[in-house]
Amino acid sequence: MMKTAAAGLALATLLVGAPAQAATPTSAPTSAPTSRPTPTPTSTPCPAPTAGPAHPSAPPADPPVQVPPINEAALRESIAGLPAADATAAIVRVGGRKGSWRAVRGVADLATKRKAAAGARFRAGSVTKMFTTAVVLQLVAERRLSLDDTVQDRLPGLLPASYPEVRVGQLLDHTSGLPAPAVPGTLEYAYRTRFKKWTPEEYVALAVRNPIEFTPGTAQHYLNTNTFVAGLLIERVTGRSYEREVTTRILRPVGMKDSYLPGASVRVRGPHHEGYQSVPEGFDDAVPYGDGYVVNMTETSVTSTWASGDLISTAADLEKFVRALFSGKVVPPAQLEPMFTVPDVTMFGACDQPAVYTSGMTRLVLPGGLVAYGKTGARYGYSAGVGATRDLERTLVYSVNSTDAKASGQNQRALGIAVAAFS
Repeated sequence: MMKTAAAGLALATLLVGAPAQAATPTSAPTSAPTSRPTPTPTSTPCPAPTAGPAHPSAPPADPPVQVPPINEAALRESIAGLPAADATAAIVRVGGRKGSWRAVRGVADLATKRKAAAGARFRAGSVTKMFTTAVVLQLVAERRLSLDDTVQDRLPGLLPASYPEVRVGQLLDHTSGLPAPAVPGTLEYAYRTRFKKWTPEEYVALAVRNPIEFTPGTAQHYLNTNTFVAGLLIERVTGRSYEREVTTRILRPVGMKDSYLPGASVRVRGPHHEGYQSVPEGFDDAVPYGDGYVVNMTETSVTSTWASGDLISTAADLEKFVRALFSGKVVPPAQLEPMFTVPDVTMFGACDQPAVYTSGMTRLVLPGGLVAYGKTGARYGYSAGVGATRDLERTLVYSVNSTDAKASGQNQRALGIAVAAFS
């Protein structure tokens, strides 16, 4: 079992939360500014950075470490007491060659008190990045794209002329240096503009009004901008929509019949869990919940996260995807390696913190040497995660209808699930 708080905190980095992403852009310019200061790196994160390749060489094979038996008692405890102040429902699927464990707790809808269901759809948030990355790597396998190609060559005019070359591989592992758009950070703004529609081009245009953050390839900064540009690359190379490519290349072949990309729709089709966000008393549309108040955030536009966070799925479908991806059935093994490779750089602005993100996922070495890979996602009212050992000895998929899914710091409910699954 996990024996230290440090172990739990480390696992949370993999399967509970990533740096908070801005939910909604403010506004993008309708045309390019007539004059713009030359974008230069906003800071030098570490002394004498050296740009690395767009596709760093693979690390040594993960050590062969025994995966522990499934800890059913710990898993049951991790979702006990739902609905509760921190979450209204949870779905958990633990699988692998050492057996499986599945459970669902809580209510799907606070108004009707309808019980939560194992097959309910939910918003998967940034788990979407795994799918976007996989499609790009498929195009690499088809020789229609290279990780060494530059964004400037493939998408002329998207980035400012003064930006340095940004390579496709640097988008996927978040070493591009591309900035985030300036956005309001309040829940009030997010709620008021939850139905606003944005185009990917508007999002990127707003982002690149800012200076590039660092020389591409010298640091890592997890930002949605990277995956937006990757989505635009998919559309340029294929001549078809990002949504169609993910659907025809992954969702249908893998058998993810209950998963889809909603586009401009604000609704979640079919049986699903409602998502709620804690708010202060007096907040617009707030309803009492326990000792506090919540608003229903189920219906919301995901155009502000698009190829970075718009997937709607189920736990069973995501489990199918993880098994197929890790088995080399989604991306050919030769091109799959970047999804299991962390670039040899440090995190932006933290010279003593090595990079943790691969292309589309995160790699984590647990106490005792067990290595796991995975991705989390958060939308208001929804916290989701997938993770597995590379050999699929242990897999985890969870959805927690957290009442504060996008809060900074760790989601304790999801942390408990993740620690229980791998302990």
